[in-house]
Amino acid sequence: MKKEKCPDGSKDENVFDIRQGTAIALFIKTKDTNSEDSKKVFHSELWGMRKEKYDWLSNNDINSTKWREITPKSEFYFFVPRDERLLELYEKSPKITDVFPVNSVGIVTARDKFVIDTDKKTLKRRIRMFCDEKIPDELIGEPYKLKDKSNWKLRAAREKLRNDKDWENSFAQILYRPFDIQWIFYHDALVERSRRNVMRHMMFGENLALITSRMTKGETFKHAQVSRNIVEVICMSPKTSNNGFVFPLYLYPDPDQKDLFSHLEKSKERKPNISKKIFSTLSETYKTKPSPEDIFYYIYAVFYSNTYRTKYAEFLKTDFPRVPFTKDKSLFKKLAEYGKRLGDLHLMQSPELDSPVVKFQGTGDKRV
Repeated sequence: MKKEKCPDGSKDENVFDIRQGTAIALFIKTKDTNSEDSKKVFHSELWGMRKEKYDWLSNNDINSTKWREITPKSEFYFFVPRDERLLELYEKSPKITDVFPVNSVGIVTARDKFVIDTDKKTLKRRIRMFCDEKIPDELIGEPYKLKDKSNWKLRAAREKLRNDKDWENSFAQILYRPFDIQWIFYHDALVERSRRNVMRHMMFGENLALITSRMTKGETFKHAQVSRNIVEVICMSPKTSNNGFVFPLYLYPDPDQKDLFSHLEKSKERKPNISKKIFSTLSETYKTKPSPEDIFYYIYAVFYSNTYRTKYAEFLKTDFPRVPFTKDKSLFKKLAEYGKRLGDLHLMQSPELDSPVVKFQGTGDKRV
């Protein structure tokens, strides 16, 4: 199901009539469970066509197999060979989740074709029809495949939306795919997982968000994007294992939150979503406090560094990327500048885009 290929790029087939990959495990229990030999783990693997694997399995045994000793380590205990010579160095750097404490995976609507559209007016007409009591449930549900689920009922959702007199203020722009900003009806009656605790920070004012993935199964690490809008879960990769996680740069106070301690809040302004420890360490190292934007764009530049992607390729497959901060203040500033330049290009707001290298000429509707 992971659509794996052999290391040389050729087809890899399963030995059983199933889609999942197969592992054969041989467990050997020794009398002395405290000896070093009792704790060893060995690994071998077969690639290729099914018949070749059958032939190999028929003609080999445990003694003729080419085993490779591996040492699974905390926290993931991988039972595959890995080059871990740089692991200790890599783990000295903070994870991206340690830098930006407030984060979440992107939103899941479970009904994209209904709640997302390139045209806001078209989307608004659709939602107005959804609220119209004169239109029966079948005429709304069938064309858009809005089927009842265990956690969502069409009739109840329509009723909930009709009772919301403020539903017209629920339209927002969303980063749906790379460079593809569309409109979404961002309402809990229709969006299955709104991730509102994080996404609201992308709606109340000027903000930036870094998007990256927790793992990169079946792909090399190239998963870094920037957004000024709320973000859909697979905006970076169609592989569900490589979902996009959103890290806002700033956090905004919730104007609707009223509790016993609301009056004690010192500031109603936005605040950086960067850990105090990171600020403290960098300020001490550079003898001056870096701006939140400099930290954000430094990270963006690092994630696009070919050296970084190649050097730590093995570890970028399996967990959130880590950020190796430099002790050199001038290098930090230089990388932050590169990150800002790259971010502006990706946000399509760079002045460098004002003079395109290619132009559209001639008549027509300009559709490509």
